Amino acid sequence: MGRKKSEIEVVFKVRLMGRKSIWRMIALGGGQTLDHLHEAIFQAFDRDDPHLYSFYFPKARLRPRRGPEPKEYTSPYALENPDPFYTKGLLDASKARLDGLGLQEGQTFEYLFDFGDEWWHELSVEAINPVVPGVKYPEIRKRQGVSPPQYEYPEDEEEE
Repeated sequence: MGRKKSEIEVVFKVRLMGRKSIWRMIALGGGQTLDHLHEAIFQAFDRDDPHLYSFYFPKARLRPRRGPEPKEYTSPYALENPDPFYTKGLLDASKARLDGLGLQEGQTFEYLFDFGDEWWHELSVEAINPVVPGVKYPEIRKRQGVSPPQYEYPEDEEEE
């Protein structure tokens, strides 16, 4: 039995943390997953070298905070060879359908791309609408600011 096709689209504003003037507006179908959202962000920010990633609901725990641990949805590749100390409790982003996450307009959460170089993003749910007939999701709807290079190394430090 197949899943019912979702009748909603979710529109996200994705901002680079520390450079919030650089952002993208991306729409996905509700039946798509957080892994699809990751791929759309990868494309929207002109990246070319794939890395692991995670989404954190509501926000990553970078410093001690009170309250429950955030839910972490991560790349399915991170779960293939699990580390018993790190992957405990991680959820598979490729199985997390957007229409099953209980997203609400105005909600924010975080996304980390590349655990080494740490490209942090803040995502906000801008709108939840009926699907638009004829739109091929994901759709990058708006770009603000130039994407920084994925690797920011001064030219004199490059290997020769």
